[in-house]
Amino acid sequence: MAATPSAMIELGTTAPHFNLPDTISGKSMDLDELKSKHATVVMFICNHCPYVKHILSELVKLTNEYIQKGISFIAINSNDVISYPEDSPENMKKLAQEMGFAFPYLYDETQQVAKAYHAECTPDFFVYDKDLKLVYRGQFDDSRPKNNIPVTGKDLKNALDCILQGKEVDKNQKPSIGCNIKWKG
Repeated sequence: MAATPSAMIELGTTAPHFNLPDTISGKSMDLDELKSKHATVVMFICNHCPYVKHILSELVKLTNEYIQKGISFIAINSNDVISYPEDSPENMKKLAQEMGFAFPYLYDETQQVAKAYHAECTPDFFVYDKDLKLVYRGQFDDSRPKNNIPVTGKDLKNALDCILQGKEVDKNQKPSIGCNIKWKG
C-alpha cells in the first residue's frame, strides 16, 4: 500500500472540461451539465484502493448532505482495469449501487481526464467554485487506514461550508494521500 500525495496544483486553475461515460446510468456526461451554481467537487476514486475503502461510507454520507445544499459531486475512476479488474466499469456500477451513490461514477478509460486534472492518487479531491475555479484540492480529512483517527471529512466539509457561507476557503490545505492512479503501461 504505497502512499502517494496529491499534486496540489495552483488554486484558481480552471476545471478541465470532460465528457465521460457514467457507469451507473450508462449515459455520457459532461462537466457543463454536472456542475453546480455553488460548487462542484471532482473526486478521483476507485474500487480497490484501501484509502478509498477507508473513507467511502463517510464520503457517501457527506455527499448526500451537501447535494441537498446544492453542491455537485462527480466521481471519476481512471485506473487501468486490465491490471486492476476490480476497477472495471461493471464493478464500478456494482459498488455505486451497493453504496447508494447519489452522484455519477464516471469511467476515464483513456486516463486523459486524470492527466488534465493532475490527479495523482485515490482519493484525490478538487473543489471548484461556481465559475469552475479551483478553491480546494487535497484530503478528505486526516484519517488513514490504521492511524486510528476517525473519518469525518472535516477538511472537505470546511471548504464546502466556506463556499456556501460566501467565505474564502482557507488556502492552507493538506494533500490527500492514497494509492497512486494505476497508469497504463
